[in-house]
Amino acid sequence: MAASVFDSALYAHLFPTGEVGRLFTDSAEIRAMLLVEGALARVQGAAGHIPADSAAAIARATLEVHIDAATLAKATGGNGVSVPALIATLRDEMQAPEHAQYVHWGPTSQDIVDTALILRLRQALALIEADMRTALRALATLAETWADLPMAARTYGQHATPTSFGAVAAGWGSPLLNLLGELPALRDTCLLVSLSGAAGSASQLGPDPAQLRSELALALNLKDPGRSWHSDRTPVLRLADWLTRVALALGKLGEDTIQMVQSGIGEIDLGGGGASSTMPQKQNPVAPSVMVALARHTSGQLAVLQGAAMPRNQRDGAAWFTEWLCLPQIVLGAAAAAQTAAPLCTAITPNGDRMADGLSQGLGLIHAETLGFALAAAMPRPQAQAAVKALCREAQNSQTPLSVLAARAHPDLDTAALFDPVRQMGQAPADARRFAADVAAALADTA
Repeated sequence: MAASVFDSALYAHLFPTGEVGRLFTDSAEIRAMLLVEGALARVQGAAGHIPADSAAAIARATLEVHIDAATLAKATGGNGVSVPALIATLRDEMQAPEHAQYVHWGPTSQDIVDTALILRLRQALALIEADMRTALRALATLAETWADLPMAARTYGQHATPTSFGAVAAGWGSPLLNLLGELPALRDTCLLVSLSGAAGSASQLGPDPAQLRSELALALNLKDPGRSWHSDRTPVLRLADWLTRVALALGKLGEDTIQMVQSGIGEIDLGGGGASSTMPQKQNPVAPSVMVALARHTSGQLAVLQGAAMPRNQRDGAAWFTEWLCLPQIVLGAAAAAQTAAPLCTAITPNGDRMADGLSQGLGLIHAETLGFALAAAMPRPQAQAAVKALCREAQNSQTPLSVLAARAHPDLDTAALFDPVRQMGQAPADARRFAADVAAALADTA
């Protein structure tokens, strides 16, 4: 097995990361760092910190030069960071020492690496958001279409009370909708440029480092943090937390759908499944299982990342390296979960007959709560609960439907209504329709 499923040709279609995966390659990182160096040279040239013709030459070279990661590997192993070797190679490739001497004029390696990371995270967020939108549209359609389709709700794995399949779909989608709502503020406060110099004091970044940082942020369409964030990893943590919660929300959907296609339940169809090597009848819920596994993996990586968010002093190599180990796994985990969820949500269809079977099985005990509240209208609730518990025991002992026993014991009750799941779904249909309307409004506002 490959060291990471995200880098594996064998598992590429099981854990698909799409375009996000390409953002976490050596070539993408090098290209992003060169982009930052080129933008920095341009703003420094415009500010008169370096000669304008040198700034133009550097910016042009960062767009034209191709640097192979393998040529940087040995020096990176010794230095602990790739920027020194990157700068040396760029200067050599320029073949213009009079201009090349102004490459990397004043920043530190972390400024370049962190800003390049943020550029790639910005793209990753946009790609993951697109897949989330696809999943949300599908879930909203399920919620609206099946708002009135009754099914058994489950708590602790047991039948609880009736709900609707539309409400279940809305329950899957609501966390995703909330997560999308968080994105504008997240982008505004976490997609930050870094330009603070060796120890965060910007001592070699000209007479007005704050203005230079602001200009670099503008050139890269990033936000100006107004400070150094070398040792404050809050922006990275918040992005990682958001991505982890995406994976967890989709993992919840995966857990539920695995159960709902389980043998003996079969309340939904996933539009196909995985084949067994020996059992031809099986269609395994592969996509939901992937989503559950990714949720577990991503949340575990977040815990390690949080432990690295207390770097020593102004900069800390060990904490930074730990971030490099964890963060790509979190991003790719969320990306793969979203890539998997988008087609899955589109393919899900309910099996109304099996849902009806689930409601009718169990001697109608799923309606015990409703019966208890109906009796509480005429007697103290503890007495009503005791009466219903007694009827439930009798139903189980005699294998007689609860509705029959309730009608015998309380002929004044409208047991037909009390034991009709269509009339006992509470707010579930309304919740489903409200979710569908919220999705329509949210996606229209941000289209």
